[in-house]
Amino acid sequence: MMNELETFKEEMAFQAFGRSRNLAIAGGGCVKCGQPAIDFRDELSQKEYGISGFCQSCQDEIFGCPEED
Repeated sequence: MMNELETFKEEMAFQAFGRSRNLAIAGGGCVKCGQPAIDFRDELSQKEYGISGFCQSCQDEIFGCPEED
């Protein structure tokens, strides 16, 4: 059974992207674009995927891409 926060994230994913966040993550895909979510820049990006369900490309689009040194 999902807690209140998980239920909210699931409902928001359906409203915004027409997909289940939980099913996207379970299948290793991105909830936003539907592409495979396998390559991440770092551990923090991997952790974000577990929260949002966004692949690295969609994370960069939404949160911005870190500047290179």
